[in-house]
Amino acid sequence: MEKILINTDFIKLDALLKYAALVGTGGEAKYVISEGMVSLNGEVCTMRGKKIYPGDKVSFADNELLVEKNEA
Repeated sequence: MEKILINTDFIKLDALLKYAALVGTGGEAKYVISEGMVSLNGEVCTMRGKKIYPGDKVSFADNELLVEKNEA
């Protein structure tokens, strides 16, 4: 599981996929989310604007991300 550090209180799901370099563009992020290819905390999520908070786990294409707050 890869840890993704964010400096804000949350990150939107489509932005997280781009930030983690799992997709190349916003359009690609929109497509994979709308097609049900992304899971949030073990459940399929089709809302690209879904707010992802520290402690949330996102899965896509054999990649697992754990979002954490950057305390530095």
